[in-house]
Amino acid sequence: MEVQQLSFRYNRKTVLERLTFSIPKGQIIGLIGENGSGKSTLLKLMAGILTPTSGTIEMNDEKVTRRQTNKIAYLPDIDLFYEKLKGDEVFAFYQSQFNDFSIDKAKEVASFLQVPTNMRLGSLSKGNRARVKLATLLARNVELYLMDEPFAGLDPLARESLVKSIIKFIDTEYCSVVLSTHEVNEVEPILDQVMLLKDGHLCAMDNVEEIRHERGEDTVKWMKSLYGKRDR
Repeated sequence: MEVQQLSFRYNRKTVLERLTFSIPKGQIIGLIGENGSGKSTLLKLMAGILTPTSGTIEMNDEKVTRRQTNKIAYLPDIDLFYEKLKGDEVFAFYQSQFNDFSIDKAKEVASFLQVPTNMRLGSLSKGNRARVKLATLLARNVELYLMDEPFAGLDPLARESLVKSIIKFIDTEYCSVVLSTHEVNEVEPILDQVMLLKDGHLCAMDNVEEIRHERGEDTVKWMKSLYGKRDR
């Protein structure tokens, strides 16, 4: 994916301004920043849900629109499933909507995450509903996975199981992952690059190994140092 001079305004407010970056194949990229920095908006733009005010987003040299749903899987930060549905019914619905969805893989992911799929979602804990959501995402065979705060509000054990499932069920040799999170320490071990947003601007996009070994910092310290520089 190639993003060039991307800007987005809503009700005359600039949410994102002149972002330029590339998402290479075969990497897991963390999108971090404070609340209100524009992370969710950026992911929606990359998924084709929103339309840029200016600038371009292209994937494989094609403009990204809602038609790219056969190449991009998007996990929103909110729970959109009907509480009366069971996990198996959610999987069946996704299979009817996406040609690339594998109901067998969805069940495999759910089994790995130890979440029951024969119970109504309304009766499940928040952590188990998050596991069902992730199973529906990982059961798709696409080139780009976008995840908006997949670990928000979950206990450490639930976050750990979700991280393990990302590693196990996404073949990053053929696809890429971009995920936004406040739980930076939880996902840092699996990240290849990290993007930092502040007030709608892209502060930096760096290799995680370089941050660790060349600068002697973890990602959180790197983020705090860059935030401080912008504030001065």
